[in-house]
Amino acid sequence: MSRRTAFGALIVVAMLAMIAAALPASAAVSSGAAPGGTLRIWTDKDRRADIDRIAKAWGARRGVTVEVVEKGFGDIRDQLKTVQPATAPDVIIGAHDWTGQLAADGLVLPLSPSAATRKQFPKYALDAFSYGSTVKRLYGAPVALENVGLVVNTRLAAVPKTWAALERAALAFKNRNPDNLAIAVPQAPAGDAYHMYPFFSGLGGFVFGKNRAGNLNPRNIGVANTTFLKNASMIDRWDRLGLINSKVNYDTAKNAFLKGQAAFWITGPWEADTLKQSGLRFRIVQLPKIKFRSVPFLGVQGFMVTRYANTHGVGTLAKDLVASYIMTASSQRALAAANGRFPANLTAGKQVRDTVLAQFGRAGQGGVPMPNIPQMSSVWEELGGAWLKSTNGTATNARPTFQTAARNIRTKIG
Repeated sequence: MSRRTAFGALIVVAMLAMIAAALPASAAVSSGAAPGGTLRIWTDKDRRADIDRIAKAWGARRGVTVEVVEKGFGDIRDQLKTVQPATAPDVIIGAHDWTGQLAADGLVLPLSPSAATRKQFPKYALDAFSYGSTVKRLYGAPVALENVGLVVNTRLAAVPKTWAALERAALAFKNRNPDNLAIAVPQAPAGDAYHMYPFFSGLGGFVFGKNRAGNLNPRNIGVANTTFLKNASMIDRWDRLGLINSKVNYDTAKNAFLKGQAAFWITGPWEADTLKQSGLRFRIVQLPKIKFRSVPFLGVQGFMVTRYANTHGVGTLAKDLVASYIMTASSQRALAAANGRFPANLTAGKQVRDTVLAQFGRAGQGGVPMPNIPQMSSVWEELGGAWLKSTNGTATNARPTFQTAARNIRTKIG
């Protein structure tokens, strides 16, 4: 090629680049779909209106039609397994603990948000949607965080800064009246490992350890680890004194707090409206450190891209929506607020003006995402059952009870 011809070719390339740069955003269509394509989202009722507005604003700029389909939250995972490709979603909202099974079944695609985007999220929120036995990959954009906190009726007790202060105040209040509860935490009738997790972590308990790659290791079960067992005698003491009573169910715990028969209640943001309307003076904090920081389990909700996005030719577009647009602070504020949860995005979290939601958000700091690997299904009943037996008022020794639970979990996992 002569220098003249080569120079002419460069001019043509430069002109084409200038024309492309001048096109409106709606004309620049990603390689994942043709102009006028359709991207289908399955979402729940709570976030339907907000995701409809947010996703369609994004779609208008991309030249893509967005179809939002409302589903029951629990139906989304189940129906994704059986849906026909023609009517399948490209994007779904879901819980982080679905990730392991969906990824293992090849139903969701890995995401690659920019480093700048990742920095806007706490590591534990991203870990919640990450999965892999050797290499962890991100499969979802975290949107909202959910956790329990210690709600304190400040007319009945001071906000405790230490575990010893909480224990003294709770027992003193319980002993004033036979109808009073020390700490209103639900367990009956079948056990509740979720609400009890702050007590578990505070004693050094954990569910699964991690391997060298930082991935959850189902062979490393911490339900009866050495540290926790050294501290298990504290559970026996709580049982003798009635600090925690596993005969208390959810409604009993809630009603006791609302009626002034409990100064301390373990609950989460799903009760925010109840608390606001109660007329009580209250504060929400993280359960004080016992032997270790008493962090709660975290539930994380977010959006995932399904394998059907590639089938429908909108894979790149779907990833752009989820891994870029939905992870922005403005999108996160709207989506988290839609169902009364704290946003996963750190900037959005600082902008929360709802004081109750903000307090629950602070109570969740440093929390542990519920393990998202399939083996977690073998844990709930055994761990909840160990707490149920150890705090039922019959002086059942906690140490062997948790050891039995650990053995049963290993057997179930195989």
